[in-house]
Amino acid sequence: MKNVFKLVLFFLFAQNSFGQKIQFYDTLITTIHPIEKAKNHYAKLQTLSNKERLQYSWMDTIAYPPELYKSGSIRLAFATPKYLTSGQVKYLVKSAQFPSNSSEQTRAELDYLLALQESRTEKQVERVMTLAEIGYWPNINHIPSHLRYKENLEHLFFELREVMGAESTSEKYPKTSILLQKVMNDMRLMEFAVKYHLLRARPYQLESKLKPLTKINSPSFASGHTLWAYIQAYTLAELIPSKRENFIDLAYEIGESREIMGVHYPSDEEMARQLAHRMLLLMWHTHAFQEDFKAAKAEWR
Repeated sequence: MKNVFKLVLFFLFAQNSFGQKIQFYDTLITTIHPIEKAKNHYAKLQTLSNKERLQYSWMDTIAYPPELYKSGSIRLAFATPKYLTSGQVKYLVKSAQFPSNSSEQTRAELDYLLALQESRTEKQVERVMTLAEIGYWPNINHIPSHLRYKENLEHLFFELREVMGAESTSEKYPKTSILLQKVMNDMRLMEFAVKYHLLRARPYQLESKLKPLTKINSPSFASGHTLWAYIQAYTLAELIPSKRENFIDLAYEIGESREIMGVHYPSDEEMARQLAHRMLLLMWHTHAFQEDFKAAKAEWR
């Protein structure tokens, strides 16, 4: 808790130095739930060394191939944030690091993914491929005539429907929709800013025995699915505190699904979880977020 408090203080002063007026900062610690400790294989893998190993140094030369970059995702990395400042985005991007390709931790993560590949069932495959199709894209909702406009809003409310029921829709909860749309704008910005800053190779680009259920046209770190799953889970848990555990469990499942698919390392998921919480800590201090959050909160009373 002491380290979390120091981190919050750093973010406060960093935010102030970037020129954004700080408001509501006295409510942060008592209002936003602290991040849960890493659990299961995420906790175990963190105990291993994440440093380079000279005997496998060739692995550290492997990065995500430039020929696979997607211009659309790169453009999202330079979007205008809704709640965060550009300075905060830069700080968070620089704070994110992944284990060296040659490290003991990465080797253990690749072995873990190989074991998942051997044990995954047809039922698991069906579920993870369903989750793989879920995703909200901010640019689509600028154009109501877009063919995917309605579907995009349905994806925005995926976690709410899973936890609260089918009646949870963007139309019924318009203020919650506004809040989540802005949160997801900043989430997509953060996702691709981190990805293209670090250019981590996908697991199957390091381990030839991995046969992913699909291949992704963007760098591996951090996991975008996991980042959106947790940033929504943490936000929704503040709106509906009685369902916090349900939202967190769903976010955990979404993150783990990317490992079952063979497209992400466990450390991609864990860093995304941490980034999501840090983002919400920073958003909480802005007047814009507080106003939108209060309006959304009123819809759930």
